[in-house]
Amino acid sequence: MNQIHSRLSDLVRQQRSRMNAAAEASTEAGELVELAGFGADPGALRMWAYLPDNLPQGAPLVVALHGCTQSAAGYAAGSGWTALAAEGGFAVLLPEQRQANNPNRCFNWFEPGDSTRGQGEVASIHSAITHMVATRGIDQRRVFVTGLSAGGGMAANLLATYPEDFAAGAIIAGLPYGAATSMPEAFEAMATGKPRPAADWAALVRAASPHRGPWPRVSIWQGDADTTVRPAVAEQLVRQWSAVHGTTGAPVTSGSGAHRALAWSDARGQVVLEHHTVAGMAHGVPLGSDGIGRAGPYFLATGVSSTRAIAEFFGLPVPKLRATIDPDGRPVPDAHQAPEAEEPFTLGGVRLDSIDPNGVIRKALTAAGLMKG
Repeated sequence: MNQIHSRLSDLVRQQRSRMNAAAEASTEAGELVELAGFGADPGALRMWAYLPDNLPQGAPLVVALHGCTQSAAGYAAGSGWTALAAEGGFAVLLPEQRQANNPNRCFNWFEPGDSTRGQGEVASIHSAITHMVATRGIDQRRVFVTGLSAGGGMAANLLATYPEDFAAGAIIAGLPYGAATSMPEAFEAMATGKPRPAADWAALVRAASPHRGPWPRVSIWQGDADTTVRPAVAEQLVRQWSAVHGTTGAPVTSGSGAHRALAWSDARGQVVLEHHTVAGMAHGVPLGSDGIGRAGPYFLATGVSSTRAIAEFFGLPVPKLRATIDPDGRPVPDAHQAPEAEEPFTLGGVRLDSIDPNGVIRKALTAAGLMKG
């Protein structure tokens, strides 16, 4: 068991070192400002905000949640949300996990104490949103949330526990609300989706708050080659939110090349649920060739700009930015981009960038008898 813990510690330490290099670089659009005194913080999170110079009264707000091993600054630059905000005139709130809360800096989306209304991390993020609305003149009718992986799971939690806060949300390689209540259950959910009837999924959302509608619109994103959060998980997310919205009938299909999108509308004809699949994509945020975001670990040059598409789904202004990714998927050199390590990090002779950290942890938990093989 000690050998397992030692190997996990080495893996996490090396991966974090690589990710922190990118996090220490300034964001594409300027500096983030740390929020202090934003209100109740039972989840003990840090909160960062990007406030462009041209931020008008009544501006929208996007809450962007990083994945495991990432930071607020790294996610801001990689996803491109702050660059888009600088051009479009909206604010971005970037909660950041502390290592003291989770060794891998994952949001604790699976912990009941952090995913229940009025408690833990969801309550901290709700406090920060309320603070931004009150102090920055944010339009409370145009608050949105998005996140990757553990951040996607936390985005789903927020949509369920504080649905009145959000007009819409986008979940990238995330999980349904209520999919897990412990770490072993979390890994099981990531691998299988833990299928259940749509009505049961919806009941979890409806029981999470006193809210009775209208419900936030939801956009779901998934790579079909993702071995960290399997494609079956996105199907359970679709079940959950389709039942919450009461959508009926066949979805409208769109997309081209590697990108396929399904859209369901309500009785008024408004799209309330989307399911985007990117063929051949592993675990990460899909980036296009439009200059939004920077390719790197978990920010994947796929030719599909999820940040742009999500912003459009939210109804935000989406200007055209300078391309930082060639059409063939290779990043264009950027003066602000953190340099790559001269030699790849390795563990036991294996390149670190070829290792799925969650896979290693999953195997360790299995070996320790904490989850089924």
